[in-house]
Amino acid sequence: MRRNPAPAELEPVEAFCNTAAFLHGEDELARPGTASGWLRAHGYPEAVAPAELAALTEAREAVRAFLVERSSPEALDALNRLIHSVAGAPAVRPDGTLALRPAGDGPAAEIVRTVLEALLRDGLTGRHATRLKACAATECRWVFYDRAPSSNGLWCDMDVCGARHKMRAYRARGGAAAHRDDGP
Repeated sequence: MRRNPAPAELEPVEAFCNTAAFLHGEDELARPGTASGWLRAHGYPEAVAPAELAALTEAREAVRAFLVERSSPEALDALNRLIHSVAGAPAVRPDGTLALRPAGDGPAAEIVRTVLEALLRDGLTGRHATRLKACAATECRWVFYDRAPSSNGLWCDMDVCGARHKMRAYRARGGAAAHRDDGP
């Protein structure tokens, strides 16, 4: 059981980041056929060259790394480089919303701009500021929207990633206690 999806305004970020399910060894951007299906399903141009798929994968991991640790200097630098590579100075639309002006061309840059607009507009401040996160399990990193009142969720799924973490912690404590009992 995965968590409920993110609100509509953050769906582009969540969907883009979750094109890879590392826990299951799946990556929709790894092959042109699966990438084309995902792009079509999300209203993006389907024809993406292999080099653009690599750029999309790199962008996805930069956004995911930021969601893992928002205060990491490396993650912030990578996110800022990504923004700079695909977007010029931001603009405000007539309806008052943020728009990123194109700085890079091609379908990959347009897809990344859409994701970054949602992240910058709705994922960094306001009511969603700390709610879009990546699972704390390093082998997972599934992006989820934390609906807990205290916004302190760590796991995309408590029954899978949370349970694995708890079992590892339990075994580690048990192993340490056993070694103490075997003393001189």
